[in-house]
Amino acid sequence: MCLLFSCSFLASWLLFGLAFWLIASLHGDLAAPPPPAPCFSQVASFLAAFLFALETQTSIGYGVRSVTEECPAAVAAVVLQCIAGCVLDAFVVGAVMAKMAKPKKRNETLVFSENAVVALRDRRLCLMWRVGNLRRSHLVEAHVRAQLLQPRVTPEGEYIPLDHQDVDVGFDGGTDRIFLVSPITIVHEIDSASPLYELGRAELAQADFELVVILEGMVEATAMTTQCRSSYLPGELLWGHRFEPVLFQRGSQYEVDYRHFHRTYEVPGTPVCSAKELDARAEQASHSPKLSFPGSLAAFCYENELALSCCQEEEEEEEANEENGVETEEGAASPRALTPTLALTLPP
Repeated sequence: MCLLFSCSFLASWLLFGLAFWLIASLHGDLAAPPPPAPCFSQVASFLAAFLFALETQTSIGYGVRSVTEECPAAVAAVVLQCIAGCVLDAFVVGAVMAKMAKPKKRNETLVFSENAVVALRDRRLCLMWRVGNLRRSHLVEAHVRAQLLQPRVTPEGEYIPLDHQDVDVGFDGGTDRIFLVSPITIVHEIDSASPLYELGRAELAQADFELVVILEGMVEATAMTTQCRSSYLPGELLWGHRFEPVLFQRGSQYEVDYRHFHRTYEVPGTPVCSAKELDARAEQASHSPKLSFPGSLAAFCYENELALSCCQEEEEEEEANEENGVETEEGAASPRALTPTLALTLPP
């Protein structure tokens, strides 16, 4: 950057020095002896013309070299250099300041997981991906957004090659604003408003879309806004997987191991149907009759305790009758007859 700064001014001085030297040469100021009224005073060589251009643009003003009224072209060249010098100063200084204030490669230190996953969380199918910050400095006012891009045909027959649909990541609840002190899993609940609501595992693998995820925030040192983007294709969405933990406690401190950042593990038992079908099954199950157990948990425990005590009393009575030589009556209750009853009263 410093080399570009220096070369831009040096090129400007050389360019106008060459212009002044050509004007003086065409007027005959470089001939010997010089004319009585030259275009430039004390400019008899290219080096003198270069120094005159430098003094003019930087306003040094040594007072030795100057332009005269003899050549209108020389006056016009000096005016043009003054204007060009102001423009060059503003451009170069602005570019340098913007370069210094701009976060250098800041978005390269913000990472997304290589894959997104679909799994159950809080009994709901959710689409999840991970974001992390590799630097120690925080990202102020960090927030995430997501959009689903896919072709769509309207009911009127209009074909939209790239239809943008917002993917809710908690805008209403404020969970889209994150404190990125450690890697965070972004969660999109697949509900009736989600564009993935009718997609199961098989339909997702054959779908044609791209999920674009965006992380924005302000750099802590400069308050400049930075943005990092990534995207996921249907083949990069792992159904029935979860992310491995990356945060571990070591004594009184927490340690983040980024070696596990992209790793996932399979969750057996994840439903392969769509969230819409899951909701339909849950609604159907809520209206179907269920096996109910009378009484409270305390009553259940009391009934089983009472049955066991009765069983013990009958065993003691049988032993006493056997000692006295008394046979038990046919059809009398026995522990074996009570055993199935106890099994039926157990909770599911």
